[in-house]
Amino acid sequence: MDKFVVRGGNPLLGTIKVSGAKNSALPCMAAAILTEDEVILENIPQVRDIETERKLLTSMGAEVELGYGRAQHRTHIKCAVLSDPVAKYEIVKTMRASSLVLGPLIARTGIARVAMPGGCAIGGRPIDLHIKGLEAMGATITQEHGYLEARSPNNGEARLKGARILFDKITVTGTEDLLMAATLAEGESIFENCAREPEVTDLAALLNAMGAKIEGAGTSTIRIQGVSKLHGARHRINPDRIEAGTFLIAGAITGGDLNVDSCEPAHLGALIHKLEQCGVRIDVGKDHIRVRSGGDLKAADVSTEEYPGFPTDMQAQYMALATQAEGTSIITENIFENRFMHVQELARMGANITINGRTATVRGKSPLQSAAVMCSDLRASASLVLAALVADGETILDRVYHLDRGYEHFEEKLRGVGAQIRRMGDVFGKK
Repeated sequence: MDKFVVRGGNPLLGTIKVSGAKNSALPCMAAAILTEDEVILENIPQVRDIETERKLLTSMGAEVELGYGRAQHRTHIKCAVLSDPVAKYEIVKTMRASSLVLGPLIARTGIARVAMPGGCAIGGRPIDLHIKGLEAMGATITQEHGYLEARSPNNGEARLKGARILFDKITVTGTEDLLMAATLAEGESIFENCAREPEVTDLAALLNAMGAKIEGAGTSTIRIQGVSKLHGARHRINPDRIEAGTFLIAGAITGGDLNVDSCEPAHLGALIHKLEQCGVRIDVGKDHIRVRSGGDLKAADVSTEEYPGFPTDMQAQYMALATQAEGTSIITENIFENRFMHVQELARMGANITINGRTATVRGKSPLQSAAVMCSDLRASASLVLAALVADGETILDRVYHLDRGYEHFEEKLRGVGAQIRRMGDVFGKK
């Protein structure tokens, strides 16, 4: 298993480039199932989850070509024949986004078998909302042997029916999954209490380019007029707002002067506002953000919310920053339970953090020291790298495969702006 070795103490200086958003790319790849024509996606990040989804689509009979050389971030997907509409457990066990193929599969083929999703161990992401929505559209869904089996009306022979769906709670993958299903349903669908994340808007833009009729993506009410067929399209994936946010915090925590390039500042409003409260100097350009030290960091409280609130995917990274701020920061996690797994590892490095239910109290400023730490999930891994960048000595991070699921060439990008970070394979190699 690969490890990172990080020596702290260097301020990050220069320009760092943001990749495409994994959480946009995954639903957009799944959307290719809806047509037999070719879908071309640009700005696809080279991360492990993308490779998993490529395997998943290929196992169903799709042709997927991941680009290389100068076209390394371009992907061609053609689902002319879906000979085996099954999302197999062996493939999807490492990735939560597997449920995203449920909607498009049943809409296109009338039948789908999808293994219950895996991914990061950060609490339940109920797939019930997907199931309830598809049932409202006329699907029959049964669960057996760890698989969901779904059929459209008339035992898979007829199309799904448009429906009015009110989500009990805001769900990003649920909104995306049912949005894809509704594009090929008969009649109009109206969804209320939808997720407003930029990733939903990105998916809707691709679907409309493929001939769907979707209005209101990015608001809490989305209307979809079903069509009988979709065609191919070419689409560029949004920049990754969470990667951009991680780099903004890396610049701030190290007291550097960092230009985060190729990002979408409009998607980062809540984080930018919070960093300014902490005393960080931020200059926003059209597609870049410059972050630099404004003197000592000040503590500020954070509550995670659905978009456009403060993202749960930035909570762990912000906590690393809070350890270096003067005063007490109270961090409340409202989206996922079980999302403080990085706390005990930060504590091993000298952080002063106490947890009470969904709230973490961080008392700063704590001098951090190097230690051997363990990555438990994707964003926790990033927070430990950020802490290691300011820790005294050399920190060893184990299980960085979690980080590889969602960050492209993370250590190389950081090294390019002055971080001392190296990846190490197994020291002795395989027997």
